[in-house]
Amino acid sequence: MSERTPKSLAARRQLIKLAGATLFLTVSPLPAAAASRSSGITAVRIWPAADYTRVTIEHAAPLKYAHFTVKDPDRLVVDLEGVEFNSVLESLASKVVADDPNIRRLRAGRYKPGVVRLVMELKNEANPQVFVLPPVGNYGHRLVLDVYPLNPQDPLLSLLDRGEQAAPVVDGRASSKADSRSEALAEARPEAKVEARSEAKLDARSEARGEHAGEAKPPAKRSGRPVVDRLVTITLDPGHGGEDPGAVGRGGSYEKNVTLAVARRLRAKIESEPNMRAVLTRDSDYFVPLHARVQKARRIQSDLFVSIHADAFVRPDANGSSVFVLSESGASSSAARYLAQKENAADLIGGVNIDVKDPVLARTLLDLSQTATINDSLKLGKAVLGELGGINRLHKATVEQAGFAVLKAPDIPSILVETAFISNPEEEKRLNDDAYQDKIAEAILSGIRKYLAKNPPLAKSRLARLD
Repeated sequence: MSERTPKSLAARRQLIKLAGATLFLTVSPLPAAAASRSSGITAVRIWPAADYTRVTIEHAAPLKYAHFTVKDPDRLVVDLEGVEFNSVLESLASKVVADDPNIRRLRAGRYKPGVVRLVMELKNEANPQVFVLPPVGNYGHRLVLDVYPLNPQDPLLSLLDRGEQAAPVVDGRASSKADSRSEALAEARPEAKVEARSEAKLDARSEARGEHAGEAKPPAKRSGRPVVDRLVTITLDPGHGGEDPGAVGRGGSYEKNVTLAVARRLRAKIESEPNMRAVLTRDSDYFVPLHARVQKARRIQSDLFVSIHADAFVRPDANGSSVFVLSESGASSSAARYLAQKENAADLIGGVNIDVKDPVLARTLLDLSQTATINDSLKLGKAVLGELGGINRLHKATVEQAGFAVLKAPDIPSILVETAFISNPEEEKRLNDDAYQDKIAEAILSGIRKYLAKNPPLAKSRLARLD
């Protein structure tokens, strides 16, 4: 072995020192870069709707934030700590649509080192809610900005306004009678305005049909349709929406889009029926918490509640239509239990502010004295399931039961319709076909008609529940 000279040893030591320095420079920045990415913003989404507008800011790790409101003009300001301004945040401004009912514009920028400020200009006075959601499903951490109108539109008044715009022209005497009744009720008690407008509308329709408001006529059939003495209000609930896409088919179809399309078709068919009207829990792509769907149906005193979904399973060969109702005890099958658990998880995926306490929800979900309502739900479900069997194979030949949160209105017969399996490639194609969607809507309506023919709605107060 050759003997090393002092010069060669010094050169070797210098080479090792340089190599170590190079390694340090190459490796040491990586943890910092990874940390920057881990706290960065990965996605932003905006879901505008008349009920409220939601802004979702998704990030890879928990972040600190602070928010406050400013007047003249109304603004919501949110400071995000520990993040840097990037192209994702820069895209926020372009995501606000001109016809957003609640947000005028939204901009973001670097406020100071490590802090990004969001400024949201509002179109009207609002009641913003800001909260965080933990990772779930395909989502990471989310910061949610929900902008609710300070004075939201009452759903019953909105329904009556829509009906009055489409009401037929009737003899002036009918209008005078209705108006005088409305005025008398309004003078007696201010809260009677809703009831007065509803009665005026019903009197006008009765007069247009040549009927007298004071006469009670027994339910009858005409051209295969039930004839009732008052409007039947049906709440249609398109499952999922907004942050919650529901099941996703292999062809990329979202359950939330299919359910909304079918619900809109069904609403149009119901509105063409005499003595029927329909209300959607959502009429566009936004998330509605499960309890809010139930609450809306109760607030407008719905006679029936129909939640529309498209089933999914791990196996692509699962197929067929199903109808479910609430169970006070256990589920009727393991599949029903699995489906109820999956549908009830919508609030986790869509994102609910758990800090908001709702006494109506508490009473609704705890009220289990609803045996009669469940019996009526079973009758409605059986009628609808029979009609669905005429256009598609039935996954189960009987109505199933489980603890679906969206079916827990204690006083409204409620069903959940699984139109078909979106996870089945063949049924996914049919669910996206206009003609097939129309067949589904017609089958559900036919089932509703059959149910009402045998179970006509009883007379009840037309005053909306305000609790």
